[in-house]
Amino acid sequence: MSGLQTLVQTIRESKGMAHKKDIAIAMGALAGAQPCDSSCLVGDDCAVFKSADGSYLLFAIEGFMNEFVQEDPWFSGYCGVMVNVSDIAAMGGRPTAVVDAVWTADSSQLEKILQGMAAASARYKVPIVGGHTNARNKQSQLAVSIIGSANAVLSSFDAKPGDVLMSVIDLRGHYHGSGNNWNASTEAPVERLRADLELLAQVAERGLAVACKDISMAGPLGTTLMMLECSACGAEIWPCAFPSPKGVPVERWMQTFPSFGFVFSVPPSSVESMKQLFGSRDLLCYEVGHVTADSRVWLNHEDERELLWDFSDRSLLGCSQLNKSNHEFGDAHACGSI
Repeated sequence: MSGLQTLVQTIRESKGMAHKKDIAIAMGALAGAQPCDSSCLVGDDCAVFKSADGSYLLFAIEGFMNEFVQEDPWFSGYCGVMVNVSDIAAMGGRPTAVVDAVWTADSSQLEKILQGMAAASARYKVPIVGGHTNARNKQSQLAVSIIGSANAVLSSFDAKPGDVLMSVIDLRGHYHGSGNNWNASTEAPVERLRADLELLAQVAERGLAVACKDISMAGPLGTTLMMLECSACGAEIWPCAFPSPKGVPVERWMQTFPSFGFVFSVPPSSVESMKQLFGSRDLLCYEVGHVTADSRVWLNHEDERELLWDFSDRSLLGCSQLNKSNHEFGDAHACGSI
């Protein structure tokens, strides 16, 4: 088996991708729920509601694996704020406030989780305005929800054939523990964190990208697949073109969850502007492929080419059936957070 074939198999069978496949269950089970309006689509990082003044209210939530919360309570609390802020940024927005729901078996574990949340709240300058607290549960559990606002919205549903796929990842960090969490946040200068996230709102407001997702536990490739399925497109992708730290094998990096990492679908005319915008803050924004009208997603490396996914054969999120032509932000447009 070649190196590229091994990478394809690794990504398909990764734990992060398995968790994303569970979203398809929710897609089917909630199909009969009361819709927000006729333009409602499910599959974005935030729900989006258009305000009377033309701006947008963003709403999202993140839940965490029990074992992660139990084994690393402070960092899981920190991530509770951090990943929600990233969801807001991926939609072109700015965070407003978070609320939490936390259960633990004792007060010591509870304090560690909340201390992690407080640290991230202070660093990202996002207040914690309420929540649910219980220190008498059998195991530790955490969910955090966020609201934000945007003047212009980036969606997962608007990638188009001919667009350039680009990725930006903050490499100024290190792996947290033995897992695949790339931490470029907890030790970074506070003002740098906030100013770097502001770039995503600028991307949306300047119309530099037409689609975006923050890189999640599915890793750079899995996250790109999610965006492509929502947009009903295929792609040609070069895994080794993603910004990556020296010495990290591509198999691990393609499964990594970075604290600051995004994939974009960008019109060719905006590629250089994207590089300049992120480069102005010492962030690497690279071309990693291009969007096609096909249903297939191919990986390319040197002289090899392997099929990663064919949406006509199998879905990932269950978004393939959504009608892209109805994707317009109405007065109460909503996209389910993933």
